[in-house]
Amino acid sequence: MVMTQASDRTVFVVDDDEAALDSLVMLLRSDGLNPRGFSSADTFLDALTPEARGCIISDVRMPGMDGVQLIRALKSMHCLLPVIVITGHADVTVAVQAMKSGAAEFIQKPFESELILRLVRACLEENDDAVDASAKRDRVRRRIESLTARERQVLDLVMQGASNKVIASNLSISPRTVEIYRANVMSKMRADNLSDLIRMTLSSGAA
Repeated sequence: MVMTQASDRTVFVVDDDEAALDSLVMLLRSDGLNPRGFSSADTFLDALTPEARGCIISDVRMPGMDGVQLIRALKSMHCLLPVIVITGHADVTVAVQAMKSGAAEFIQKPFESELILRLVRACLEENDDAVDASAKRDRVRRRIESLTARERQVLDLVMQGASNKVIASNLSISPRTVEIYRANVMSKMRADNLSDLIRMTLSSGAA
């Protein structure tokens, strides 16, 4: 696997406070990261692309769409970018709402530079893991889609724990024909054994 460098990913910073936004962007850039600043959640969402990798740092209190609403919008888009929420001391309740909505972390103002940088690095690694897992699921789904209708029926029955004899009876074919279909399924799914086939099918969400 090719390792992704931090500079290849983007740290999206969303804050309506211009001074705070500029300060955080400067801090991230000084640590070798690749930040992009946005003054509102709406302008950020307009610029966000599906292939974006990295993480998001968002203030929780902003005019228009706030940080919690932003997280919910990202979740509805199935966005894999982890979100770090920045809150004030009086916003603990809002921070809890953000975490329940799917925020990866929250940090209170004023915060130490080393803390935010450490959280960002952790979120970048989390995004790498999520992207890799998503890509793996997509690969397995494409393999499942390559199965013929009969092969898919056999796979579904295998996933239910049916024996070759039971599969043959259910599909009105011979056990020998079932063996041929099972071999085709194993080959197309690139499964080394039955447990491998079951595991990858379950992980794809297709079972």
